[in-house]
Amino acid sequence: MTYLAKVIAGGKVVIPAGWRRELGIKDGDSVIFDRDDAGAILVKTHEQVVREVQALFRPFGDPASSIVDELIKERREEQRREGAAAGDRLAS
Repeated sequence: MTYLAKVIAGGKVVIPAGWRRELGIKDGDSVIFDRDDAGAILVKTHEQVVREVQALFRPFGDPASSIVDELIKERREEQRREGAAAGDRLAS
C-alpha cells in the first residue's frame, strides 16, 4: 500500500499508524534510514538491520558453534597434554 505524507517543520514525516503497528514501532524507538541503489529512501527497524547483518555473516560460521567454546576446548587439551608431559618427567 502507498501512503502520501507531508514533510513538516524540522524535516519530520509521520510513519502511517498501520505500518508502525505492523512493524512494531513504538514511541521512542529508533529507525534507520538508508538509500538503495536507485536513490529510494528505506526506513528500517533496528530488528530488521540486525537480521540483515546476521544474514551477511551467516556464511562465515555456524551460529551453533562458538569460537570461545572452541578456544576453551583447545586450551584444556593443551593443559591436559602439558600435565601428562610433566607427569612423565616426574616419573623419570
